Amino acid sequence: MGLVRRLIGMALAAGLMLAGGAQAAERRKVIIDQDAFEGPGLQPILMLLNDPTVEVLGITTVSGDGWQPEETAVTLRMLELVGRKDVPVVAGATFPLVNSKARNKAREAMFGPLAYRGAWTEQWPADNTIHRREAHAPDVIPPMPEGAPTTKPLGISAAEFMVQMARRYPGQITIIAMGPFTNLALAARLDDGFAGRIAEVVMQGGNLLGSDPTAKNDEFDNQMVMAPRISFNQIWDPEATHIVMSEAWPKLTLVTNDSTRFALADKSVLDAATASGSPTARYVKAIAQPNFPLWDEMEAAAWLDPSIITRRARLSMDVDLMPGANYGALLTWGAGKGPALGEREVEVVYAVDPARLKAMFVERIRR
Repeated sequence: MGLVRRLIGMALAAGLMLAGGAQAAERRKVIIDQDAFEGPGLQPILMLLNDPTVEVLGITTVSGDGWQPEETAVTLRMLELVGRKDVPVVAGATFPLVNSKARNKAREAMFGPLAYRGAWTEQWPADNTIHRREAHAPDVIPPMPEGAPTTKPLGISAAEFMVQMARRYPGQITIIAMGPFTNLALAARLDDGFAGRIAEVVMQGGNLLGSDPTAKNDEFDNQMVMAPRISFNQIWDPEATHIVMSEAWPKLTLVTNDSTRFALADKSVLDAATASGSPTARYVKAIAQPNFPLWDEMEAAAWLDPSIITRRARLSMDVDLMPGANYGALLTWGAGKGPALGEREVEVVYAVDPARLKAMFVERIRR
């Protein structure tokens, strides 16, 4: 109970400070680009929705962890249950630009299996203690325990929505990309001036500091420990990642998986977050599973309050597009020391304060 009390105390203090500041400043505009079809992908959306300093212009969906049609339905239903039907949901890309399940299988046949395949998963490993919904075809939306949504997504594509919002609010929007980057790449190709109208793109992935393979790691670390530059958000659609990492964004930030060390949403954290009984808390209590790393929550938190970042750097970055074992892997150089082939300089977040991250999660979900 000591940890729960500390988390609640930190959360309440942070909430009071943010509430006061929000009244004095215009809310920050954000588009959430997400591949959410289960709890860990929905929780960071709720953190941003519940922050008084943020105006969520819309939630765009993209295949990755799950297939886009199912993600869209789950996101719509989540907004209904927490009373936020005012936020538009916009369906995005179902398939990567070039990569495919067949290509991925051929890659694995030559170079060994990937630990995680997202929507291409055919059978969830029996030794993984976290439940995952059964595999299905891309156009299938299985029965949802929470019920099917009654609302519909907007009648335009995610790329079109991003371009429209960027033209309406030039220089004011942050896109928080929590999944693969297909929608962003399509928007960039739809409008040559799109990137320059976006204030910042925040993305997540990579384990650039590496890990000790002999240490006790959480069950999600297997791929990152053995192949730290092969990160799912990038390898699902490597060509889209390359486009995004070559565009003229005023600011591009990568929050790495290194940052989630020691930051699991265990039972005590979830109990503290859901104790209030608010609509958001009730929803998370129903859908959350303990012991997920706070990957996307950490990305949201680092953007919401950069003071929680404890280690950062600036690198030139791209991805490997050559067919082979490293297809989609992150490439890095010192800032300004890349091959000058269009790679961007990226603000890289290596570490955040885990206690403050958990407190922010608790405070936003409690609302």
